[in-house]
Amino acid sequence: MKMYTKESLRASLLEIRDRGWILNARPGNQGGVGNTLEDLLGIKENNLPLPNAAEWELKAHAGKAGTYTTLFHMEPSPRGLDLVPQFLLPVYGWPHKKAGILYPDTERSFRQTISTRARSDRGFGVVVDEQSKRVVISFAATAVSSAHMDWLHQVETNAGHLGELDPQPYWAFSDLFPVAAAKLTNCFYVLADKHQQQGQTFFRYRTFYMLKGFSVKRFHTALISGEVLLDFDARTGHNHGTKFRARAGFLPSLYESAEEF
Repeated sequence: MKMYTKESLRASLLEIRDRGWILNARPGNQGGVGNTLEDLLGIKENNLPLPNAAEWELKAHAGKAGTYTTLFHMEPSPRGLDLVPQFLLPVYGWPHKKAGILYPDTERSFRQTISTRARSDRGFGVVVDEQSKRVVISFAATAVSSAHMDWLHQVETNAGHLGELDPQPYWAFSDLFPVAAAKLTNCFYVLADKHQQQGQTFFRYRTFYMLKGFSVKRFHTALISGEVLLDFDARTGHNHGTKFRARAGFLPSLYESAEEF
C-alpha cells in the first residue's frame, strides 16, 4: 500500500480529477464513491496512509446539493437496550415497501431522516436538550400526517399509548462530542458528480477540501439549527446503523480551516 504525505495526496486527488468520468468499482455498494476513490489511491478502506493517519479522515460524497453526507455512525443510549431494532422498529415501524417482494411479508421498516427544524410526517423530531445535555429523539402523535392514521392506530396498539417515547433514545453530550471530534478531527473531503449510463454508474471527482480543526462548538450549533440531522435506517432483517449526517457541502463549515484545492 502506498504511503502519502498531505502534499502527495493532494497531487494524486487532482490527477484523479483530471481523469474525468470513472466507472464505479463497487457496484451495488452504497459507499461506492468512497470505495472507488480508495481503490484509485491504492489504499485500504478506512485506512488513510498519512504520517499522522489517526488524525485524518477521507470522505467522498456523490450526488446533488440537497443530498446528505454521513459524518459518522453512533447508536443511541441506553445502548444496552439496543433501542432501534428492539424498540423503535417493532413498536413504531411500518411495513417495508418491499415486504412480500424482496423480503418476507412481515418485514418492517424504521427509516427516518429527522432534525430539529420540523417533525417528520410520522411525528418524529430531534430535540437538543441543553438542561440535560442530551440530543433526544422525540415523538408527537399530533404531528403525524393524516396519510398515516392507520399506522398511528397500530402504534397506539403496540405502545399502549400515544405519548412520548418511553424509553426515549438519546445521545449524551459527554458521549457524542468526543466521538464526533475523534472521527472528524481533520479530513480530506471530496465532492463528486454521478451519472448512469447503460446500467453502470460513473463518478467525476471535482471538488476537494482539506479540513483542519473540527469544532465541537460548531457541531453543537449545527445540531441546534438542524444543519446536522439524524438518520435511522433499519428493517426487520438488518439495522444499517444510525447516522449523523449533513447536506452535501456543509461539512467544511464545521472546521476552523477549510482549504479548497
